[in-house]
Amino acid sequence: MNRVVHFELGAVDPGRAVEFYQSVFGWEAQRFGAEEYWLMKTGSAPEAGIDGAILRNKDSQPRTVNSISVDSVDDFALKVEGHGGQVVVPKMTIPGVGHVVYCKDTEGNIFGMFQADHSVK
Repeated sequence: MNRVVHFELGAVDPGRAVEFYQSVFGWEAQRFGAEEYWLMKTGSAPEAGIDGAILRNKDSQPRTVNSISVDSVDDFALKVEGHGGQVVVPKMTIPGVGHVVYCKDTEGNIFGMFQADHSVK
């Protein structure tokens, strides 16, 4: 089954949002790469849940985007389009992590699809 494995919270001021979630929920933050992208650790195993990220919105509109784990972002992008959705951000490689594609469903919701790079240990 393909599960939600990551969330992204968009923010006008990512630093302020990171501080909010750290202060309210105790989440841990770590900046990833050169962009304004913070990985958020929301808990530890064996407690159920997923981790995510906070990033700067490109259009100043708040939104949450969930990413779903798939075996092949290429195959699933074709399935999305075949069922009336659309790819809105083509396949991107995250070095040492995997690949991601962002899509829009038939109702206009944005979601991501993530393919792990299993060659990385």
